[in-house]
Amino acid sequence: MTLRQVAHMQARHPSIALAADDAADADALAERAFAAARAHIDAGRDVLVYSSAPPEAVAELQRRHGKERIAQRIEAGFAGLAKRLVAHGVRRLVVAGGETSGAVVSALGVRALAIGPQIDPGVPATLALGEPQLALVLKSGNFGSEDFFSKALEALR
Repeated sequence: MTLRQVAHMQARHPSIALAADDAADADALAERAFAAARAHIDAGRDVLVYSSAPPEAVAELQRRHGKERIAQRIEAGFAGLAKRLVAHGVRRLVVAGGETSGAVVSALGVRALAIGPQIDPGVPATLALGEPQLALVLKSGNFGSEDFFSKALEALR
């Protein structure tokens, strides 16, 4: 489902692949993704940054670099990207993946969330309590319909 959700967004918004083997470390990965996303953000466009790939591509990455190492690099890359985005003024984030969501909220220092309306079964919009105020959607696994990301962005407006 996540691959279908990514494809749905790619057809409607600029998209950037966060490719874990394209950078020396997670910080370089985050910086590269932020640099690519910044022009879209500055133009007021929503942008998709994703790391989802077909199972055979994921298996090859894991074989070459190790399952844990790749997972950690992607999670840390998204955490670093989220910090850069928030420092740049972004206040709406949709994060997919349970471990990635955890890495992002930890990096942003989010300690509590106010639960908002349900977007799809099991996935609400939330508001981070504290400063800066952030509207967040945190989705794990294969939750949500094919147009979930579009609906999530709309729910955060």
